[in-house]
Amino acid sequence: MKPCAPIVLFTYNRPKHTQQTLQALSLNTLAKHSDLVIYQDAPKPQATQQQLDSIKEVRAYLQSFQIQNTHHKYFKSLTLIERPHNFGLADSITDGVSALMEQYGRAIILEDDIVTSRVFLAYMNESLERYKDTPKVWSISAWSYPINPQGLGDCYFSRIASCWGWASWADRWQYFHRDTQWILDNFTQADINYINLDGTAGYFQQLLANHKGKLKTWAIFNYLLAYKHKALTLHPTISYIQQIGFDGSGEHCGPGGEIYNAANINTKFPITYPSQITESALAFERIKAFELSLKKPLPTRALNKILKISRHLKDKLSNTNRGG
Repeated sequence: MKPCAPIVLFTYNRPKHTQQTLQALSLNTLAKHSDLVIYQDAPKPQATQQQLDSIKEVRAYLQSFQIQNTHHKYFKSLTLIERPHNFGLADSITDGVSALMEQYGRAIILEDDIVTSRVFLAYMNESLERYKDTPKVWSISAWSYPINPQGLGDCYFSRIASCWGWASWADRWQYFHRDTQWILDNFTQADINYINLDGTAGYFQQLLANHKGKLKTWAIFNYLLAYKHKALTLHPTISYIQQIGFDGSGEHCGPGGEIYNAANINTKFPITYPSQITESALAFERIKAFELSLKKPLPTRALNKILKISRHLKDKLSNTNRGG
């Protein structure tokens, strides 16, 4: 059996999510053959007492879990790295992934709100091995848009580089950077249209928000750089993960995002891989249709705007009357 790729997990202040993520991961068929590195971020300077308590709870749970794994109960090894100061998710992932890539040459990456299938690691490791010498494959994703799987096989290639359970190699990660000005200088309108799935999605807006300092993320850069290297990402037709962070507890995933999860988590493995490394036109059209389905029709948007203005005027009038 070939050595398994190391897993890196990033945690912060969500004890329940962290427990669910670790419990599911530990049940994977290849867990005991895998090295796990966990990064626990330190509190932000402005953290509330509730947040501080949650961070302490996560840290205590991770320390206990590490002790339980002393005799390889769950994983081949478990390394817990407690940040001395707050990195924030984007910097923590950039730093942590780079460290593992330098040491191992490949890595499987998770955040604390990703519940995995029992065959998640099997799919990831097999895919990493299969495409290790194929630079056109930028990364491996465990997630897929919840589109109709009919006619797509077990997995497909897409331009989109996902961050909900993913893996890559050092020779591809070496090109990663978060220089927003470089991207703005090197992307044409045609490039932006490609990134935005022919105008059906708003991915490039994330880059602009990062450039303006309104957002600090990392995944959009990975997607943009994959495109610049003419590379694709492998996606399963049905996701091997469930995203459990759509409860308002995280920084970038708010309520309502459950629609991006598949009805049932994928448990199929082994699988059949695509015969060619080309983007699936069928999957692409279905992804665009899915994105369009999320957009409210223009009359609905206009009505919502009118209602919002109406409520504002009503409140203003009410306040004026009370003042008189």
